[in-house]
Amino acid sequence: MTQPPLPTDQPFRIVGAPTEAAPILLSSPHSGREYPPAFLAQSRLTLGQLRRAEDAYVDELLTESVALGVPLIAARYGRAYLDLNRDADEIDPGMIADPLPPSAGHASDRVAAGLGVLPRIAAHGLDIYASRLRLAEVEGRLASLHRPYHRAICDMLDRAHRRHGYAVLLDCHSMPTPPGGPASAPQFVLGDLHGSAASPRLVDAVEGAIKASGFRVARNAPYAGGYTTLHHADPANGVHVVQIEVDRALYMDPARLTRHPGFGAVAATLRRVTSTVLTLAPGLGLEGGQRLAAE
Repeated sequence: MTQPPLPTDQPFRIVGAPTEAAPILLSSPHSGREYPPAFLAQSRLTLGQLRRAEDAYVDELLTESVALGVPLIAARYGRAYLDLNRDADEIDPGMIADPLPPSAGHASDRVAAGLGVLPRIAAHGLDIYASRLRLAEVEGRLASLHRPYHRAICDMLDRAHRRHGYAVLLDCHSMPTPPGGPASAPQFVLGDLHGSAASPRLVDAVEGAIKASGFRVARNAPYAGGYTTLHHADPANGVHVVQIEVDRALYMDPARLTRHPGFGAVAATLRRVTSTVLTLAPGLGLEGGQRLAAE
């Protein structure tokens, strides 16, 4: 059976200064909003329904931070097509028409919920596909999108580490408003895998910058970090990863996916975070051992 064509161009955008110019890298794996026509033809959902899975406009929220001389790597393709913040083995066997290799089909709560590396559902729990996928297509998406994205992050962190002695990845996302009510729910959630992905002093600095902007902050609940945090963090060797989740209702209308006047305040807060880390990081003792070459 002929498989739908896959993207052949760069699956992500890198904007801003060369990586080694600063010890910080920003990433936005879920703000991609391009969808291959063949995928749209496969899906039982409308483009508007598929876009509900995006962390819409997070890459644009980081524009002011990039202006400080910090690079940003951002996905081009929508999360419903492939989730870059999942392990490549987090595949739901029930979605695939062919037998999976032994290394794939990794069971996890995310896969069970339909949110593996190839999501089964979009927002509101709607099934994305009308029929099962061929294994060749799955492998093609991983080869053309997932692996290049994480190789690029690895390479950029290595270059920053070689120049500065440490590197910091701020992995940026948006989230639905957490439960707890408008007066108590956290507006930002910082994930450091419960202290194992980044220096506590670094996370303290990030939290302080957000609080200085007047927002409520929580750590690791309900989001402690995803595949990006786990895969790239190596604080013992000077590579620190902090996942930053921001309540998307702070900057846009989640139902219409349209920005509202709060956008500027959130962008300014992320700029404050980036500026604070740039200023304080040299004195936080983030250096570690010798970083190995990129994978």
